[in-house]
Amino acid sequence: MVIDAHCHLGKGDGLTAPWNTDAPLQPYLRRARAARIDRTVVMPPFHGSYARANAALARLVARDPARFIPFAGVHPGRDEGHVRTMVGRAKSRWGFRGIKVHRFDAPITREICETARDLRLPVIYDVMGNAPLIEQVAGQYPTVNFIVPHLGSFGDDWRAHRQVIDQMIRLPNVFADSSGVRRFDYLVETVRRAGPDRLLFGSDGPWLHPGAELHKIRLLGLPRDEEDLVLGGNLLRLIGRR
Repeated sequence: MVIDAHCHLGKGDGLTAPWNTDAPLQPYLRRARAARIDRTVVMPPFHGSYARANAALARLVARDPARFIPFAGVHPGRDEGHVRTMVGRAKSRWGFRGIKVHRFDAPITREICETARDLRLPVIYDVMGNAPLIEQVAGQYPTVNFIVPHLGSFGDDWRAHRQVIDQMIRLPNVFADSSGVRRFDYLVETVRRAGPDRLLFGSDGPWLHPGAELHKIRLLGLPRDEEDLVLGGNLLRLIGRR
């Protein structure tokens, strides 16, 4: 089974850039089906109210629940004091399987980490190149699994890639996804040094083509059992499903 571990879905309300305006479903699905991607982790785009965005995402996921694995968006500042209620509702009512946090909104908080710990949910935490943030949070919450998208930097920061790889080696609760990593040798290094059980295939759809991102994983030339881990096995383990 091939699972895309990083895709956005739904409408944003910023209206200033693709990532806060619209993450359309149909172009992504058409491309993912052509690439033979079976399931997809979905999360809302940037939004002024993640409570509303999560509810809207739940309605989209309900159209094909066997296809989608939803993660709840939270804002570390704006949602302060309400995170456990928001995420708990998303998990119990709609079957959400993780939490998404972006440093563009604000750095992650103890409230979010403690919610993830208590509800046994992984956290996708985009640090936007500030890899030391992962060092702090993963060390403080060793029972919470953190997925670092773009191997730490969508902005092609090779220093962040290197730092995240080092953290994956030392911290067993740090994982990374492959979405948007342009310097291929850092994906090779991730698997060689941290192991195939620490990397997840992700596309950053719908804005990046899932087929192109998947091809990067195929080009690693991994043995079948290791490739299966990267393409879905690791994600299933992190959400508690085999």
